[in-house]
Amino acid sequence: QVQLVESGGGLVQAGGSLRLSCAASGSTFRTNAMGWYRQAPGKQREFVAAIGNGGSTKYKDSVKGRFAISRDNAKNTVYLQMNSLQPEDTGVYYCNAGYYSGTVYVATSSWGQGTQVTVSS
Repeated sequence: QVQLVESGGGLVQAGGSLRLSCAASGSTFRTNAMGWYRQAPGKQREFVAAIGNGGSTKYKDSVKGRFAISRDNAKNTVYLQMNSLQPEDTGVYYCNAGYYSGTVYVATSSWGQGTQVTVSS
């Protein structure tokens, strides 16, 4: 099972930017699709973005045009660039190693520990 470690969270004002990183261990990274999820206080964890092993991307509608997911297979790392952040983007962001079933990203039990993102108004 791949091990995942997120970093890059923090406190930022509305309109600001952050870049999250997720470092993966294990030789299967290149074959995995990778996803980012977030969980706000009192809410369920929700899908944010995913990237396939060929680079295809998917996004939650509310982050399209503001967030960009990318991957560097040489570094076993996936990134989430977040621009124009809003208070509703606040939450713990988790990295996941999953796969695509057709065009749908399927999360597996491989989760990181999460990184806190707080956007102040």
